[in-house]
Amino acid sequence: MIRDLLLGLRLAVGGGRMSGQALLRLCMTTLGVGLAVAILLPAASATTIANEQSARSAGQTPLTEPVSGVDPLYQLDWFIETGDRYLQAVVVAPSGPDTPIPPGLDRIPSPGEVVASPGALDFFDTPEGSTARARIGGEVVGEVTKPGLGMANDQVVFVGAEPERLAGEERVQEVYSFGVPPSGGLRDVTMVALVSTVAVILLLPLLIFVTSASRMGAAQRERRLAALRLLGVSARQVRRIAAAESLVGALAGLALGGGLFVALRPLIADLDLFGVRFFAEDFVPAWPLVALIVLVVPGLAVGAAIFGLRRTIVEPLGVVRHGKPTRRRMWWRWAITGVGALLLGSTLFTEERSGGPEVGVALAAGSALLLIGVAALLPWAVEKTVARLRGGSPSWQFAVRRLQLESGTASRVVSGLVVVLAGSILIQTLVGAIGLTEPPGGTWRSQTPVVAEVSGERADEALPLLEAEPDVAAVHEITMSPLNVGAYQSSATVGLVTGDCAALATQAEVGDCADGDVFAVGTSAATGGDTGRFVSYSDSGPVFGPEWTVPDELRHIPAESASSLASSTLLVTPGALETLGGATPPEASERAYFATTTGDPKAAFVSAATALSPLGWEADIRPPMGLFDSVRIDESTAAMRGIMLTASLFVLAVAALSLLLLSVEQTTERRRPLAALSAAGVPLPVLARASLWQNAIPVTVGVVLAVAAGIGITLPTLRYGGLEFSVDAGLIGVVCGAAVLAVLAATAVTLPLLRQVTRLDGLRAE
Repeated sequence: MIRDLLLGLRLAVGGGRMSGQALLRLCMTTLGVGLAVAILLPAASATTIANEQSARSAGQTPLTEPVSGVDPLYQLDWFIETGDRYLQAVVVAPSGPDTPIPPGLDRIPSPGEVVASPGALDFFDTPEGSTARARIGGEVVGEVTKPGLGMANDQVVFVGAEPERLAGEERVQEVYSFGVPPSGGLRDVTMVALVSTVAVILLLPLLIFVTSASRMGAAQRERRLAALRLLGVSARQVRRIAAAESLVGALAGLALGGGLFVALRPLIADLDLFGVRFFAEDFVPAWPLVALIVLVVPGLAVGAAIFGLRRTIVEPLGVVRHGKPTRRRMWWRWAITGVGALLLGSTLFTEERSGGPEVGVALAAGSALLLIGVAALLPWAVEKTVARLRGGSPSWQFAVRRLQLESGTASRVVSGLVVVLAGSILIQTLVGAIGLTEPPGGTWRSQTPVVAEVSGERADEALPLLEAEPDVAAVHEITMSPLNVGAYQSSATVGLVTGDCAALATQAEVGDCADGDVFAVGTSAATGGDTGRFVSYSDSGPVFGPEWTVPDELRHIPAESASSLASSTLLVTPGALETLGGATPPEASERAYFATTTGDPKAAFVSAATALSPLGWEADIRPPMGLFDSVRIDESTAAMRGIMLTASLFVLAVAALSLLLLSVEQTTERRRPLAALSAAGVPLPVLARASLWQNAIPVTVGVVLAVAAGIGITLPTLRYGGLEFSVDAGLIGVVCGAAVLAVLAATAVTLPLLRQVTRLDGLRAE
């Protein structure tokens, strides 16, 4: 056995008179296996990445349970919104010498010092980041290391402060230690399942390319094996030698894939995928999965070579192929397709965004099975199609007759193209639907974009700072108060937004307004004539304030005509609260809301944030929902479209290369019949068009199946996500056009080879 394998290894790297073609087969097999391994190894690292991220998150969890002998750390979480980006700032101060240090820091920053993550430092160099940097102030004295980050691009800063400034603050935590046991890297089952669909789209064309490359030059290899049979080699030894020939390319592909993974791992970590960037050192494949990849991918290449000999008898005096077509076993093809269709169909009986993770698993598994099933059904569909074709031009008849005799190989190669097209329709339609989704908060957009939430004692300082800003045209003071109008505080509490008519106009389309008016937005729980009590909440329970009766003259405003802040609330002018007799609602004195107006809403946001920077974390500046959402959606959609389009074009190129290998192989195998046709007077253009039709017919059938399968898996996916479905005819045209271009390119590249094999000296035989 060892001698047989060694002989096969020698033949793989140059044995036989057509060693150049053997070397090409070796290179193509190596490339296909290498690309497949290079994609599978990062995917096999998903478990390690999730576990490492879970362990870091668990280690960052603050514990507020008092510990004897430990001085607590005063910690306040401050989320800074700077337009279309967010920055997480953690304000910290020690309460004594034995204060715990947060993960990622070597010491607690002193007042006026800032420790920033690498992602935050990069963010500070952007126009939006400069605004956040001005609000934070202080001097950057260090970087947050990996234990303090979840992802590599996390934008986190630790800001030092005076302990007396944080002590007693309502939002401040007293932290005695950090870290809890990790959760074991629990994954979202739905997300893991959805990745399977993308894996099928990416890997199936690569695996088909590996099998196509492994069977390249089969005729020459079989003649060489026949010569070995003449020397006394048995049929079993022939199969071992053929397996060893393919094993060389498979092993070389493993080495190439591993090298690509190691070389590209830092670049993979630098990719910003949907706003997430991973640490390069976390890309460590799980060893069981590595062993599976090492066994399965080379086994596929070796199995393809052996499987190609199943209908071939290699005898000492030549090679005989069984010419009688075998009947295809259809039950397993229809079973895969049927199970996938049933799983997808079962999701149609659930409500949108409901049903739990099992619905997502059924959706993802059904999509993957349907894609595999369509690829498996393509040879049968092509066979049934060409069986009914009659007549036509000579080139058409040549192609049809050839496909009638043997269409399975071409169909198997084209099946990779079908999976790519169907997956592209799903992904691009899904991304487009996300981009068309209306941002939350209704369709109404306020003309006063900036809201500043300020602590009670600093509210008097915030008002003059905003009024002094030259880009701020007006400032409107708004207070918010919870009102309990029923027996149970949790089920009958509504919010009161109080301000003059100009201030209320910043929150909703109030129309004609006068002091004393009250407006109910959306489905507010309060109606005219209801009596309630103002309430605030503390650790000891609710604190009730004065009673107030909702006026009978209540005007209703649709929810879509109000901002998200005013949703399901009562908009109240000061005159409507005169019945309180000067009493102050308990919650109203703790927060004040200011809205500013200017010609450019985004510029007003930046101006107000800069103006209130002296107040630091005690002034939380944010725009109303929807002001920057469209920007975020557009940028995210563009990024996702770019990534998915690049991946689709990559696997489409791999599928086209498989089609090219098939064309080259068929032209080489049929060089004597083609030379005979040329000698009989058949023009070269006729043979070229026949080659074109021979590729185009399976691709056309595949495109029809791909469009049907793509729409079939897209409809349930969009419904499950609560997204609107719209067929992008331009997208379908692009992917179908790409398939046509692949056929034309494969045919054009084989024309020089076709011209060479149709020469008269191709009829010579030795």
